[in-house]
Amino acid sequence: MKNNFTNIKVMPGMIVGIGELLWDKFDNNKKLGGAPGNFAYHVSQFGLPGCAISAIGNDDDGADILKMINDINIPVAISTVDYPTGIVNITMSGNGIPEYEICKNSAWDYIPFTEQFEEIAGNTIAVCFGSLAQRNEASRNTIYKFINSMPHEKNILKIYDINLRQDFYSKEIIDQSLNLCNILKINDNELDTIAELFNLPGNNYSDRCHELINRYQLRILILTCGEKGSYVFTPESPHSFLPTPKVTVADTVGAGDSFTAAFTASILRGKSIYEAHQKAVEISAFVCTQHGAMPKIPIDFL
Repeated sequence: MKNNFTNIKVMPGMIVGIGELLWDKFDNNKKLGGAPGNFAYHVSQFGLPGCAISAIGNDDDGADILKMINDINIPVAISTVDYPTGIVNITMSGNGIPEYEICKNSAWDYIPFTEQFEEIAGNTIAVCFGSLAQRNEASRNTIYKFINSMPHEKNILKIYDINLRQDFYSKEIIDQSLNLCNILKINDNELDTIAELFNLPGNNYSDRCHELINRYQLRILILTCGEKGSYVFTPESPHSFLPTPKVTVADTVGAGDSFTAAFTASILRGKSIYEAHQKAVEISAFVCTQHGAMPKIPIDFL
């Protein structure tokens, strides 16, 4: 590890995305991406103290990330490590659905657990993490240490946005993550995968989701189903369902991360599950009308 970069002040009440920070490359263009950066950026647009934790390489792509961070003011705490900055090559299908080629042995596979990250963890009230950044043991251990260093109050949010990509996951990693989180976000295709891996009973969304809630003592389970709509399940109440708004799709990159960020920000502001769900649907639909994962959200949406 060579150095650290941060543009945030550590304070109580931080909301953190931890994991991959990278360039999404579309043909000859590149846009800053990675779920933690997307999540932190959108949380910060709600006026909350968001932060992305990751690692970059000591290379031109890493320098470009730092420049972009300064240009659009993404709150981050980043380590520079001796691996290349992450790249994802993206091709779009005819209906705007992205296909990903994720480069291996990237900087974000080797996120170290630094003293600064430990200090941030002690002031964090919500964290969002996924499966992809756990494909390497180094970053996986850092994620676990970060979560275990967070305050232990009951209102702390630990959001597992499962985000299954290619073959970069295992039953063991998913099980460990489900035991760490209290909110799960998953899409319908991922639910099918989990149902097969974990032998979930039932053939419908509700049965499978409530089995996961009961098995892992989850507070909230968010299920997104693309154009078919989205659900929010809890142990106590009837589920919330909202249809997906019909919009002109530019691409869907980052839409799921904006959904998670808007839902989290709304819950932390004291909104109900249904109100948080409404805001998440609204924000993610807007992001789908824009190119790239980090468009500026119009003030009237916020």
